[in-house]
Amino acid sequence: MPELLQLLPLVGAVAVFWLLVLRPARRRQAEHVALQDALGPGDEIMLTSGVYGHVRGLEEDRVRVEVAPGVVLTVARGAVGARLSDPEPSTDSTGSTGSDDPIDPTDQTPKG
Repeated sequence: MPELLQLLPLVGAVAVFWLLVLRPARRRQAEHVALQDALGPGDEIMLTSGVYGHVRGLEEDRVRVEVAPGVVLTVARGAVGARLSDPEPSTDSTGSTGSDDPIDPTDQTPKG
């Protein structure tokens, strides 16, 4: 029985390592694969190098990215770091964004 108690700290260390290192890494890898599979023409993306562009074409292991008008780069799918969403507030015919509260930039009163 004392031999098993000596192994308990080692088993605990392996469990903590798995929880803190391996599980999150596996989850990030799965999210990255899902991102690459979800890419489509017209998507705005950021490459891992920090270059922004729009997807113009997809191949098995490559993505064609337009970074400027008429400038298309061919990069590996793994180089896609993020798909960007640019949510624009919907406006009605009056040009309002839907908020009825006027914003006073000089108002210094705390909100809450």
